[in-house]
Amino acid sequence: MSGGGRAETGARGVEGRRQLTYAMLLCLAGAGLALWAATRGWSVEVTARPAPLPPVRDARSGAALLPWLPALALVTLAGGGAVLATRGRVRRLLGVLLGALGLVVAAGGAYGLVADLDGVVSRQWPALCLLGGLLAAVGGGWTALRGGGWPAMGARYERPTRTVTESAPTTVAPPGRMAGRRTTEAWDALDRGEDPTAG
Repeated sequence: MSGGGRAETGARGVEGRRQLTYAMLLCLAGAGLALWAATRGWSVEVTARPAPLPPVRDARSGAALLPWLPALALVTLAGGGAVLATRGRVRRLLGVLLGALGLVVAAGGAYGLVADLDGVVSRQWPALCLLGGLLAAVGGGWTALRGGGWPAMGARYERPTRTVTESAPTTVAPPGRMAGRRTTEAWDALDRGEDPTAG
């Protein structure tokens, strides 16, 4: 491969790793934000009692109103981390799943914004849940569209495969050098992941 081709391939690899990082961070940040917002108090209902008893405050979180919401946000959070460990078609399918989960989480936040809740309502938490779900959906959609070509975890550290001519030298060493050559071949076999004592 020419020097220009190697430089182009390296540039594509760097760009792919950058896009992978951004998509994964979008999924993780969005799901984490939605999970946190779902556990905050979305409404507080105050019930008055006869004096001198203080009123009863009944705080309800998003998880109490929509029990499935934190569970889906948690699954999205785990899926965002799995983007790094997958590759190819599996990663793209994971991106589709994350996009769908993000949209469902965002729909839960949107419900909290428009629902007629009793008591004092805090609309900022449903809004943050909506924002988190949308961020995760964008990260999942990006992964579904472009993730098939992104590098897999640890791909930059893999050794290139050796050809048969490289792994099996044809030069015959003199008898005095046989022991040293056997030692070198044993180390080379270990480097390739082979058992030098087999066969």
